[in-house]
Amino acid sequence: MPLFEYKPVDQQYYERYLKDFLPGSIIDVHTHVYSGSLRTDAEGAKPLPGRSQRWPSLVAADNPAEDLRETYRILFPDKQVTPVIFGMPSYEYTVENSNAYIMETARENGWPSLMLVYPEQTADTLNVLLDRGGFRGVKVYLEYAPRYIPAHEVRIFDFIPHHQLEALNAREAVLMLHIPRPSRLKDPVNVAQMLEIDRRYPKVKLIIAHIGRAYATEDVGDTLERLKDSRMVFDFSANTNHQVFEEALKTVGPRRLLFGSDLPITRMRMKRTVEHGAYINIIPKGLYGDVTGEAHMRETEGEEAAALSFFLYEEINAMRRACEAVSASRGDINALFYDNAAGIFL
Repeated sequence: MPLFEYKPVDQQYYERYLKDFLPGSIIDVHTHVYSGSLRTDAEGAKPLPGRSQRWPSLVAADNPAEDLRETYRILFPDKQVTPVIFGMPSYEYTVENSNAYIMETARENGWPSLMLVYPEQTADTLNVLLDRGGFRGVKVYLEYAPRYIPAHEVRIFDFIPHHQLEALNAREAVLMLHIPRPSRLKDPVNVAQMLEIDRRYPKVKLIIAHIGRAYATEDVGDTLERLKDSRMVFDFSANTNHQVFEEALKTVGPRRLLFGSDLPITRMRMKRTVEHGAYINIIPKGLYGDVTGEAHMRETEGEEAAALSFFLYEEINAMRRACEAVSASRGDINALFYDNAAGIFL
């Protein structure tokens, strides 16, 4: 039984928009690898309200290495894809079990990896675990900020404290940062703390995930302009906004953007729209179960549903459109999908 259905509409989409746009070799800097067997039902394992969305979990119960390889084979049949892997940052999976699973998977497959961390870990513990696991750095997430902090008040330094940043700086390690707060990229606290990391820890290889969660043009403000002279780079995983991509290409440039998939979430069959500054995922009715109460999900059926392809294809096509708009060169495109990440991870 196939891992997921691949339809004629998907093949047509790939061949029309993506096949010739993408280079032959790709590095995917943002992939979650995890096993459903690692889930825990221990007390305190439930996600905290407001810190994460439920809808991504509707796509795949797990994503072991064999599923990830099969996904690449189906979606990119003529490309060679190397993932950077890390676990699922959720209280449903213990950090220790997730990191052990990633360590084993990375060694078996020869893939670069990042380690999940929580802020209570000491610098010494961080160093020992990074050495033991062969991780290139860390992936941090607001889910692990102290539980008493309301979701809309979480700050970056609440889940990646200075003692850990000092350790990462000494190691010249990667920090992949999913920023918090409702205003996303344009939030002034986020901007100030991203710039503080860039200034105080210049050897940290800082990657801002999802272009700072700027899924709508309203999320950007003047932030990219304010960040353009920093050293930080941005992955554009799970983002389909070609206008945001175009602004990023023009402001920070193609040599500071990295392709990431956010698999397995982007196996979702969907198309994204923005209404009143909020993103809405248009999905086939019934395909992902009950989405009642999911503000970012809207079901459709009939011809509109039949025409939907994959989230990941939508993401890459949005970048293709942005590259066309700014007249990006073939060298720029190769940098987006391979060279920039190779300089960090290979």
